[in-house]
Amino acid sequence: MSEPTATALPVTEPLPVPAPAKLVDVASLSREKLALFLSEQLGERPFRAAQLYRWLHQRGATSFDEMTDLSKALREKLKVQAEIVPLVKDLEQRSVDGTIKYRFKTREGRYIEAVYMPSEDRKTLCVSTQVGCAMACSFCMTGTLGLKRNLTAGEIVAQVHAVNREVRRNENLETFRPLTNLVFMGMGEPLHNFENLKTALAILQSEEGPNFSHRHITVSTVGLVPMIERFGQETDVKLAISLNASTDEQRSQTMPVNRKWNIAALLDACRKFPLRQGRRITFEYVLLKGFNDSDADAHRLKELLRDIPAKVNLIPYNENPGLGFQTTGEERAEEFRAILAEAHVAAYIRKNRGRDIAGACGQLANRDETAAEAPT
Repeated sequence: MSEPTATALPVTEPLPVPAPAKLVDVASLSREKLALFLSEQLGERPFRAAQLYRWLHQRGATSFDEMTDLSKALREKLKVQAEIVPLVKDLEQRSVDGTIKYRFKTREGRYIEAVYMPSEDRKTLCVSTQVGCAMACSFCMTGTLGLKRNLTAGEIVAQVHAVNREVRRNENLETFRPLTNLVFMGMGEPLHNFENLKTALAILQSEEGPNFSHRHITVSTVGLVPMIERFGQETDVKLAISLNASTDEQRSQTMPVNRKWNIAALLDACRKFPLRQGRRITFEYVLLKGFNDSDADAHRLKELLRDIPAKVNLIPYNENPGLGFQTTGEERAEEFRAILAEAHVAAYIRKNRGRDIAGACGQLANRDETAAEAPT
């Protein structure tokens, strides 16, 4: 009797392990998209969207467990299919002038900064829209970082919620929204992250959310000309232009964006920008000693702005190590302002806040970062 022969089993590849389903970042969804997610993905009734939205954007909830008027079953469903992307406070620095700079850590270990500037009549937050910046303005520390990535709408809004919590606790306030004003002048170029910015603005202005007035929100741009038109058509908040020069030669030397859209193209976009009655465009002008602060610069600037409803914020430069620029003295800054005022151009010398904690204009670059930078 012959021995049985062994038959080799066919070699099969192991079955791939299914990738985990991507969780939906509910804090980045507009009110309308949140309602669609709850109805189409979770089978919930429309009023649940209003409840969830208020928890996220009125109270600034950071977990589903906080949402006590949602059923436990819904909260469990949300945990399976959705998430609130964390933005963790990593560092807090306090200035002698009352300014507080907050550094937040993103999920993947990158850092962004937001600056709280309280005064007698307002509580203002300077908000970031990107990790780093691609604009590479030569006088700005953020520009030395390069662009790491855009922030999501949820991460932009989360800075506001986080600082609201801090102010409420530090100043023993009861309101969920102690902040009164928002300026998008932190890390990054807001119009370079337009879609996420637009969603964040809609959330921040919504009645079921923080309910900021359009009069109390300002977005600053270095001059992405095509996006200025979209910004005017699709939002209703205030516009600020970072001009910083009176000639194309100056501006191209310090702001590479000018090589693509020069001053003439930028100001033409400003003339076409839809302004509400009584509103003006703010032009920011960083005064760099011996570079753009001469009488001739002031006279050229007043001619550039002659037919534009404008006000000018003159910003004495906040010196940064290694960038090669110096700040204009107080007397020279006042002489510059006076030339503009004589031509009936509304001009103000901005009081810099947070210089001693590298929290002033152009200084946000995680300079005191204690943790390693996340890999690119």
